[in-house]
Amino acid sequence: MLSVLRNRTYRHLFTAQVIALVGTGLATIALGLLAYDIAGADAGSVLGTALALKMVAYVAIAPAAGAVADLLPRRTLMVGTDLTRAAVALALPFVTQVWQVYVLIFLLQSASALFTPTFQAVIPDVLPDERDYTRALSLSRLAYDTESLFSPALAAALLPLMTYNWLFLGTVAGFLASATLVLSAMLPKHVSPEPNDTGAHAKATAGIGQFLATPRLRALLALDLAVAAAGAMVTVNTVVLVRDELNRSTADVSLALGAYGAGSTALALLLPRALDRISDRTVMLCSALLLTPLFTALAVLTATGSGTWRWPALLSIWAAFGAASSMVLTPTGRLLRRSAPPEKRTAVFAAQFSLSHSCWLLTYPTAGWLGAVAGLQTAVIALGLTALTAALLAVRLWPSREPGAVEHEHNDLHAGHPHVVGALRTPGGWRHSHHLPADGLHP
Repeated sequence: MLSVLRNRTYRHLFTAQVIALVGTGLATIALGLLAYDIAGADAGSVLGTALALKMVAYVAIAPAAGAVADLLPRRTLMVGTDLTRAAVALALPFVTQVWQVYVLIFLLQSASALFTPTFQAVIPDVLPDERDYTRALSLSRLAYDTESLFSPALAAALLPLMTYNWLFLGTVAGFLASATLVLSAMLPKHVSPEPNDTGAHAKATAGIGQFLATPRLRALLALDLAVAAAGAMVTVNTVVLVRDELNRSTADVSLALGAYGAGSTALALLLPRALDRISDRTVMLCSALLLTPLFTALAVLTATGSGTWRWPALLSIWAAFGAASSMVLTPTGRLLRRSAPPEKRTAVFAAQFSLSHSCWLLTYPTAGWLGAVAGLQTAVIALGLTALTAALLAVRLWPSREPGAVEHEHNDLHAGHPHVVGALRTPGGWRHSHHLPADGLHP
């Protein structure tokens, strides 16, 4: 897996991603402490609103990444958004009002909504080989999971030595380092679409249109909803399950969240070899269907009032949730890469970023509000049914075969006649035309 780091450009980009993730993790912890200083007992409400603003920014702003990427060089766009995020993080320690927190968080997350899909769309160009790209996706998943464990540990080590405001400076340093590394990377030349008179709004929504027009990407949206149902259950209700249902300590909350991360990490490490032999469709659909028996087990756990078995059972369920989610999320980039030609790739990655976060915008309040109003078991059943419906819908939407091709012809300047080059357009997506297997994989 680490062999892809021999590629200098990818090594710089991956390092930028890791450093920025750590900086973001520190900011998340510092933001919670800042909210408590400003709002006291209402800090939870402030953080909840900030989280909602984050999702709104992701859903609303991300589609514009495709249009902006056609106007600006990708390096300029990524460096500019990194500098914007650094400036926002630098301002956060000086806020004194709740509304200032909301404004700055929305600006920071809007910049992230432009940066992330652009960054994701660059990687397939840097690593054109399918196997290398698959290993890069696993490394990216591993980076996210490791950060969720490393950032809290780093913050715990730093906070006895300094006030939480200094953590924001760590975030600033992270974004500045990310910008420097992106600036130093030699990015492949971006293939721009042919100029046209399409309006800005149409350009911004073109990626969503293309996303929804591709059968396997419609299935991917359903899979995103299934994963969001499981992820929201873990993120929102772990503390309730551990503290109230199982009467465990505060430290056990971190242990339960760590089990979820451990499951995700383990599968991220194993997936590259598995995907060399098993199709993405099989891996992703089976993983989504696995969520239903896991929700069933969780419903049994919450319905049982006592028993020492419930704590190891919860850890096992959380680890399995993490593993199943990783098996869906890790191959996602491969589907997006195959489903659009290079010049439209940023728009499709941006569409996926926006649409997938709209799923989280739905499941977060379901997990929180329904659990608080109707009870935790009701929330488990509702999210379990959501995951089951989404998984079955994905099976129906994703055809087992996507035959047929429409060849794009370009003039051969040397031979003087049109011939097939570049890419083939199939009902399921785009693939290179150099006699590849039907699923678009390199032999």
